[in-house]
Amino acid sequence: MDRFDAMQAFARVVEAGSFTKAAETLHMSKTSVTQLVQQLEARLRVRLLNRTTRQVNVTADGAAYYERVIKLLADMDDAETSLSAASAAPRGRLRVDVPSPLARMILIPALPAFHAQYPEIQLDMGVSDRLVDVIGENVDCIVRGGELTDQSLMARRVGDLQLGVYAAPSYLERAGLPAHPRDLEDTHHRIVGYLWSRIGKAFPYAMHRGDESVHVHGRYVLAVDDGNAYLTAGLAGLGALWLPDYMARPHTARGELVPLFEDWRLDPMPLYIAFPPNRHVSAKLRLFIDWVAALMGQYAPVAA
Repeated sequence: MDRFDAMQAFARVVEAGSFTKAAETLHMSKTSVTQLVQQLEARLRVRLLNRTTRQVNVTADGAAYYERVIKLLADMDDAETSLSAASAAPRGRLRVDVPSPLARMILIPALPAFHAQYPEIQLDMGVSDRLVDVIGENVDCIVRGGELTDQSLMARRVGDLQLGVYAAPSYLERAGLPAHPRDLEDTHHRIVGYLWSRIGKAFPYAMHRGDESVHVHGRYVLAVDDGNAYLTAGLAGLGALWLPDYMARPHTARGELVPLFEDWRLDPMPLYIAFPPNRHVSAKLRLFIDWVAALMGQYAPVAA
């Protein structure tokens, strides 16, 4: 038995809550993971996990051992990255998940410079707006807009997305130019709906002008759960839409979108990088987080 592999397998089972999920994230068979944990228990002469047909629960001894194991695994990673060669060239795989528009318009175009500086870091990038089980899916970090609902995660605020309301010229020709945000509630106006993954539905947008505040619900003929699809629907004239400046800017410059209600203000949307609290923040993850923060400082800096 390789004790390192066995400890790593045990830690993943605890974090994922199942042997099957742990095996998937470790790219091993379920049988191999099960055998490693059984061999570890035999060596320690203690039961670490209680198994039933439906779930896996850590025992009291297992919970205490898990805390020691993750510290040991972190120390081993630090030992490797503290070597001069490793420090000069961080290496290894990072599993990240980022919103699709952010990936397409900002992160991926900037990656050549990142990889020129850190050629040994391999990124497995999920590009989605879905709700990610960071621990269960063994994801190192996620980038998400809006307030985080999972308070168990550690998070760093890396940007504030300034928002505006926009519509395509084809939409305005058909529906007319709304003079007030409440006009979007009228029967002849439409918005593009965005289905937030954490609640599975659209929600009203708050807008402010002086002492006046309104919450716009709007009516839609299409609601989507992906940022790129949301933008495309707006460009196609399917309704008004709320966009971060970085998404709208190239399209307003080309006349493909028209800003609406420019004397109204929307609260900025915070942008976070979140990661599991019980994971060691490796050198490569720290580099990636710092890189994203610096990049967003150019496009959507955190408000002072």
